[in-house]
Amino acid sequence: MKPKIFITRKIPSSALDKLALICEVDLWDEEEIPVPRDVLEQKVKDVEGLLCLLTEAIDQPLLEKAHRLKVVSNMAVGYNNIDVAEASSRAIMVTNTPGVLTETTADLTFALLMATSRRVVEASQYLRKGEWKTWSPMQLTGQDIYGATMGIIGMGRIGQALAKRAKGFDMRVLYFNRSRKLDAEQENGIEYAELDALLTQSDFVCLMTPLSDETYHLIGKRELELMKSTAVLINTARGGIVDEEALYDALTQGEIWAAGLDVFEQEPIRMDHPLLKLPNVVTLPHIGSASIRTRTLMAELAADNLIRGLLGQRPEHLVND
Repeated sequence: MKPKIFITRKIPSSALDKLALICEVDLWDEEEIPVPRDVLEQKVKDVEGLLCLLTEAIDQPLLEKAHRLKVVSNMAVGYNNIDVAEASSRAIMVTNTPGVLTETTADLTFALLMATSRRVVEASQYLRKGEWKTWSPMQLTGQDIYGATMGIIGMGRIGQALAKRAKGFDMRVLYFNRSRKLDAEQENGIEYAELDALLTQSDFVCLMTPLSDETYHLIGKRELELMKSTAVLINTARGGIVDEEALYDALTQGEIWAAGLDVFEQEPIRMDHPLLKLPNVVTLPHIGSASIRTRTLMAELAADNLIRGLLGQRPEHLVND
């Protein structure tokens, strides 16, 4: 008998077909609407495998209902949506999809940095509103990228990929990480700095660290006050790393120059959020890995992880090993 699984969102057909060969598949067949909590609670009662997204909270109350569950395969690098300790206590494997989205996310991070620093969105709206009347010396001027200093908080795979892109713009790259990355320092010509030193010296501060108890609101009032008044904050990691109220105050009071955000504490961000009213904030709907190729590879890797776990094999990307 095939193991029964539930998939919490419509995924690329290549991954779905792979799962259908091995498993009895039940699917929340929606593209834009997350599976309702009550539906998820009902579905999880009778499945051995779950393929989920960051939009689902795989928490203790849910896992208590999952009497047959063996594997939770998260189609994401981060897994702060999953209570890994609770899953481990129930001998449930938790997997993620690192590696395949590294370059795509680094591309988007640098694109967001460029759009924010050069006021690309604001300038496009300026033109479309008919406000462009003439060329003017200081009209819509932004911050230079070439030769500036980038500070990267979190030097994992994506952080290192971002550093390589920065070097192409002859940027000085500082980084802060829980541990030194000596190989990356030598290979990419980057410099380690303590957090406060990085914040005070950087023209661009890019967040590349996972969200955890230690990194929740890592960037708050004190940290923003340390940054240059001309500095740009870029977050393509997780929204909870930044205290959004403190960021709003820093942006409106001129403590930092601008911010580019692909992630938010609450997603989707509510439409009356104060940050959406600021012209010096560029916002994106969590599209860091959103290329066709990368999202397909993520789905296929999540499927492979799930299949291996259900077959009694060790998944390639096991979080709770």
